Amino acid sequence: MSAPDPSQRSAMAQVAQAHEHPVPDRHGSNFYSTDPALQQLLQLYLPADLLAHLQPYLQRMGELAGGRIDELASIADKNPPTLEHRSRAGEDRQRIIKHPAYEELERIAYGEFGLQAISHRDDMLGWQGKMPPIVKYALTYLFVQSEFGLCCPLSMTDSLTRTLKKFGAPELVAKYLPQLLSLDWDSQAQGAMFMTEQAAGSDISNTQTLAQPQADGSWRVTGDKWFCSNPDAEFAMVLARVEGAPAGIKGISLFLLPRKLDDGSQNHYRIIRLKDKLGTKSMASGEIRMEGATAYLIGEQGRGFVQMADMVNNSRLSNGVRSAGMMRRAVAEAEFVASERVAFGKRLQDMPLMQRQLDKLRVPAEQARSMVFQTAQTLMRSDAGDKEAYALLRILTPMIKFRACRDARKVTGDAMEVRGGCGYIEEWTDPRLVRDAHLGSIWEGTSNIVALDVVRAIQREGSLPVLQAYLHGLLAHCSISAGYRQTLDAALARASALAERAAQDGGAVLARQAATGLYNCTTAIAMAWEAGQIDSAERLRLSQLVLLHRVLPRDPLASDAIPADWLD
Repeated sequence: MSAPDPSQRSAMAQVAQAHEHPVPDRHGSNFYSTDPALQQLLQLYLPADLLAHLQPYLQRMGELAGGRIDELASIADKNPPTLEHRSRAGEDRQRIIKHPAYEELERIAYGEFGLQAISHRDDMLGWQGKMPPIVKYALTYLFVQSEFGLCCPLSMTDSLTRTLKKFGAPELVAKYLPQLLSLDWDSQAQGAMFMTEQAAGSDISNTQTLAQPQADGSWRVTGDKWFCSNPDAEFAMVLARVEGAPAGIKGISLFLLPRKLDDGSQNHYRIIRLKDKLGTKSMASGEIRMEGATAYLIGEQGRGFVQMADMVNNSRLSNGVRSAGMMRRAVAEAEFVASERVAFGKRLQDMPLMQRQLDKLRVPAEQARSMVFQTAQTLMRSDAGDKEAYALLRILTPMIKFRACRDARKVTGDAMEVRGGCGYIEEWTDPRLVRDAHLGSIWEGTSNIVALDVVRAIQREGSLPVLQAYLHGLLAHCSISAGYRQTLDAALARASALAERAAQDGGAVLARQAATGLYNCTTAIAMAWEAGQIDSAERLRLSQLVLLHRVLPRDPLASDAIPADWLD
């Protein structure tokens, strides 16, 4: 065997000097301070005074996510919750037993940061006044890089609170809102959404659960719900058919189901069993049987699906944020391994094939990140009453839910490969990311359902011309070459034409292609705009790779270098 040449010896000496152990381990790093792109984008999307105030909280969350949260998430994943039906004294009293690691995660998310309440209080994190949605999503983006399961109850609590405030009767809001907004661990309440039935998955019109009115103004709800996450939450939003109501979606109403009745006794529903899931093992999901459970009508009778849709759409955006965060973690782990690992006398990151592989991971991860900021900014405008922003939000939300959640499945899997054999071992975070990433494209609407919702936004809300106008506005403020501008403009025109065809009679088969095309063009333009605003040549390069790899026709037998006229 020949001795290593001088360059090989030099590279190996550098690594030995930097790390005594040859297996790179990123645990303990601060996920915020080691993410300059996130810091730059927050400077772009948040007011300077608010961002300055939030720095200690972002640093704290970044530190926890890279350390303690990561440790707790691994423990909770290996010790899923269990369902106890009776007390040791033989009392018929159900409870879900959660591992202490999961409970500590709850205390961090619900108590220390109040992620479920940021959008609903004016006194969060030491700031007086309402903070924009980007704050909540930025903190969640950091948290979810280590713990995904708990983000589902956080999102549902946030969304249930929003729906109760928007549609609930004043007396219900006054009675229950304080518990949902409390930051005190002993008095705060969590939320859930009981919607899915065996015959009514995506087709809500098949809901069989029945609701009967009572003399005191409450309702009695009877029926089975097949998939209920956070099933022991203090409150749940439930869809049910009012007895005697017409068939179909117009017979469905929305109800608030408390876990406990006013006298402190348990409401009349049972958790039949917990689900044995592929991922999100830290968080309980179960089957619910309601046996005349007391519930309260939310909003207008017969408009349950429309009202629940607001909660679902909020959850869909949260799903996109979570997928973006998981992709960021997967990419950061791959980049760290590639920067620290030496093979054949070279660092992995210096090898052309690894550079290409890392770019293929970075592109969808950064697309999702830009989409999070763009959609959150639009949500703020929509909640302020901007009608055009509402139409824009209606198309951006299903777009990020559809594409980012599907991309996360591939990115997490491909990133695992960079770590090699260690990446396949459950002691590392890679397998958990892969398992959890598959949830996003299933819950709150499968890919087909959400792609069709993009088309519905075009048909019912007139969202396509609003999206086009918005993107042309961003393009007008992009510091890019004439050649790249023309290519972006042409790609958007083609994607819009495809979306218009998908929205016509018989065009549903094109829904996924259309949603993908719009997403890729939207993110490429948004990233090009961001690149100019934050003066980032790297972000512009990634924008160009979006177009090159995910939009334009490609010859699989030809080089795919960035065209020269894009670089002028």
